[in-house]
Amino acid sequence: MNRIFHKTKPWFIRTTHFQTIRTGQHLRRYSQVSELPEAADDLRAESWRSVEGLVRCSANFVPLSPISFLERAADVYRERTSVVYRSLKYTWEETHGRCVKLASALTQLGVKRGDVVATLAPNVPAMQELHFAVPMAGAILCTFNTRHDSTMIATLLTHSETKILFVDHQFLHTALAALNLLKPPHTKPPLIVTITYEGTPPQSELNTNAYHQYESLIEGGVSGFNVVRPTDEWDPISLNYTSGTTSRPKGVVYSHRGAYLNSIATVFMHGMGARTTYLWTVPMFHCNGWCVTWGLAAIGGTNICIRRCDPKDIFDNIDLHKVTHMGGAPTVLNMIVNSPVTERKPLPHKVEIMTGGAPPPPLILSKMEELGFGVSHLYGLTETYGPGTLCLWKPEWDSLPTEERLKLKTRQGVRHLGLDSVDVKDPITMESVECDGKAMGEVMFRGNTVMSGYLKDTKATEEAFAGGWFRSGDLAVKHPDGYIEVKDRSKDIIISGGENISTVEVETVIYSHPAVLEVAVVARPDNHWGQTPCAFVKLKDGFSVDGQEIIDYCRNRMPRYMAPKTVIFEDLPRTSTGKVQKFLLREKAKALGSIS
Repeated sequence: MNRIFHKTKPWFIRTTHFQTIRTGQHLRRYSQVSELPEAADDLRAESWRSVEGLVRCSANFVPLSPISFLERAADVYRERTSVVYRSLKYTWEETHGRCVKLASALTQLGVKRGDVVATLAPNVPAMQELHFAVPMAGAILCTFNTRHDSTMIATLLTHSETKILFVDHQFLHTALAALNLLKPPHTKPPLIVTITYEGTPPQSELNTNAYHQYESLIEGGVSGFNVVRPTDEWDPISLNYTSGTTSRPKGVVYSHRGAYLNSIATVFMHGMGARTTYLWTVPMFHCNGWCVTWGLAAIGGTNICIRRCDPKDIFDNIDLHKVTHMGGAPTVLNMIVNSPVTERKPLPHKVEIMTGGAPPPPLILSKMEELGFGVSHLYGLTETYGPGTLCLWKPEWDSLPTEERLKLKTRQGVRHLGLDSVDVKDPITMESVECDGKAMGEVMFRGNTVMSGYLKDTKATEEAFAGGWFRSGDLAVKHPDGYIEVKDRSKDIIISGGENISTVEVETVIYSHPAVLEVAVVARPDNHWGQTPCAFVKLKDGFSVDGQEIIDYCRNRMPRYMAPKTVIFEDLPRTSTGKVQKFLLREKAKALGSIS
């Protein structure tokens, strides 16, 4: 059954560990008796109903959804440019019309409320349009990472039960290889819709005419189509996969309400205004482009789409379109500051750039400022719709010495306006740590911009929400001013170029090599990527292989970016109980310094 979000007993409340309270047509869950509201009876009856003269009706209540941003933009900003890609240009009125027709075409292909529609594409206009058109058809958007190999794509297609897959021609080979790995009759292959743009050379000899065509689909849509709106603002709008092993991917579900609120929060946090021109250097498949895909419609901003992110394209587009805002992982910043002088152009004005992922090195921040960029540091996870906190700059910091000022900027900061709370807590006692910059705890979130849960994984959802907070798994301190600073990843996640890499997955692949006896993978600092995997390997007696063979072995069995870039052969340090002492290996990897 494709409409996996509308089972008789929803996966997100299927548990005996959570007490449920019915409020109107909704179920609210509390994991401990102590978390139950004091006025439980009033909650059950919805207390506002006891006030004479109050009613909830269509005149004063509409489920929150980013769909409304586009509808308003078509009215308020109708002549303003919405999207630019090479010579292609649309207004907000045109974008709205295209999305309505595309939503109509999806229903003609059999898409119904609750179906999953996936994408495998770079930052092209179709990706921006699908963020609106898919939910306007009542479906759930799932944007696949274009760096995944066919094996991972096949796994995610199966898990998400994708009904239609929109594929940019550049990734058609990968998509078709993934379809060949599906196992019927348990998994029904999705329909393929290919995305092509004029002037883009074909990447293969594959005949794209054998599949549905994106533009033809829009042309066949009905302009008067009645948009399928959410019946409840908690209805799912998108599905985003975190990093994980291919056997247990985690599908993070976003709601219309959460996406609406986080879009507004991100736009506000980014300091965007009525004349924002945004350069798409953040992949739209990452947390739905940090919700900026929807947020730009709220302010009538302009999307500048680019197929690939390189310094020349960045500087050329900033100069040509007078870009005001952009974003990206520290990898993007490093790429910019280390680009050849011949590829750079003077900035027409200060360009604001938001960066997140691994904390950006102070030296990179300094060089970005010298080039004319204003850098802000944010922090979040897939489970928090992307950005959840911002290192909100204080005017008094401007007078500090450069080194101290840049160090402050690498902090993760304070919550944005869409969250109720962000705290650093002892994961056992759930007590907040001291605000002394020394006491370590786990970063925890609570609020409307926290995920609805993990698709088909009730146990993981319960664990993530244990104690009434979302547990990030990140270890941090809180400074006297309330700003948090992440110190480590409790699950040894490596952040490389903005991508999360599971050390367990890398270790599993290396373990499968016939010469390997033991292996442990940790992060090695890297000036370009932020971090890269470093593998410590112990070989079996009688075997002899070099580091490059291990690296090549991994590259042939997993996405290239996940393969280790460093391999060290030695005995692994262990505790008396036999556990590998990874903190010692991290120190060794850190002492090696950057590989690039």
